[in-house]
Amino acid sequence: VAAVKKQRHGSAPTIPADHDANRRRSGEAARRLPPGRKRDFSPLPWSQYFETMEDLEVENDNIKDISFYISQGPVLLLLHGGGHSALSWAVFTSAICSRVTCRVVALDLRGHGDTKVKNSEDLSAETMAKDVGRVVEALYGENPPPILIIGHSMGGAIAVHTSAANHLPSLLGLCVIDVVEGTAMDALNSMQNFLRSRPRTFKSLENAIEWSVKSGQIRNVESARVSMVGQVKRCEEPLSSPGISKGISEGIIEEEEEDEDGGESNYKLKKEGDQEIKNVSLFTWRIELAKTERYWDGWFRGLSSLFLSCPVPKLLLLAGVDRLDKDLTIGQMQGKFQMQVLPQCGHAVHEDAPDKVAEALAVFMVRHKFTEWKDGFQW
Repeated sequence: VAAVKKQRHGSAPTIPADHDANRRRSGEAARRLPPGRKRDFSPLPWSQYFETMEDLEVENDNIKDISFYISQGPVLLLLHGGGHSALSWAVFTSAICSRVTCRVVALDLRGHGDTKVKNSEDLSAETMAKDVGRVVEALYGENPPPILIIGHSMGGAIAVHTSAANHLPSLLGLCVIDVVEGTAMDALNSMQNFLRSRPRTFKSLENAIEWSVKSGQIRNVESARVSMVGQVKRCEEPLSSPGISKGISEGIIEEEEEDEDGGESNYKLKKEGDQEIKNVSLFTWRIELAKTERYWDGWFRGLSSLFLSCPVPKLLLLAGVDRLDKDLTIGQMQGKFQMQVLPQCGHAVHEDAPDKVAEALAVFMVRHKFTEWKDGFQW
């Protein structure tokens, strides 16, 4: 590592022991809203879930990491899925840290979130796996603590490549969430259609959060309120600017809609050419996933055999048993890894059911003697 520089952006108090229970109660209350009551889609701050957010300068690249530090225990190194950010792990972090003794480090991978690198378009599996190794070396030097790497979707693939390439010499274990080679390769043909079906812009952060929940991308309102902040950014130019394209302005025209409480939204955007266009600050996606297509095959092809070859305890968490391909089915029958299916979840398993994922991971860690249950926690 040529240079390492940490810049602290802020810190937050340690999450209280009863935070997890309070969060579950608030979530249940939100699901029991009386008819006509609007759900709250306002964004939540990262500091409610993590202690620090830092810029880590590694060889002139600025990689963003957010962390929940406790003095003891293994490091859970969290890698998010494509288009997401480290904030997708926020609610899960609260859940896991209330159960077992551990430290959490979540990264914004290159091209995602707030990470800035010299070549943000190089999203090959090899490059991103090296990034992970460089970050760990920059954080901990030549003697890193025991590390359990956990990845979701694209991040799961990168976790496997990182482990197989031995970029983490202190690796304890590997956890992959809802990604297997066969299903991923089959899904690539329809991925562009899916990306085109998403809105190109949102009128506000609240609008983006509401879309993510109502579209089913994230089924947990609390997680959506904190994680969508890392998926979208303000458009560089306001809509009324001469530089805005006609396609974008026409793509966000909205008619007046009735809110859940029976009221009407006052927001209406006129087409280009009308006398008035509201000068609103729009939000768009932080990364154009459609432009990363040339890397998709490299992320997932051969993933099952790489996963099985990693010589550490392995956990595979899936949203459905139908996602298991032939190689993994054989490997699971041979006892080469532990698998658990978490039904009634979407693809963002750790966001939809953070408590269930935390329980599965905590049991896995305690069973392999990576850590111990927190004092007073009853499983």
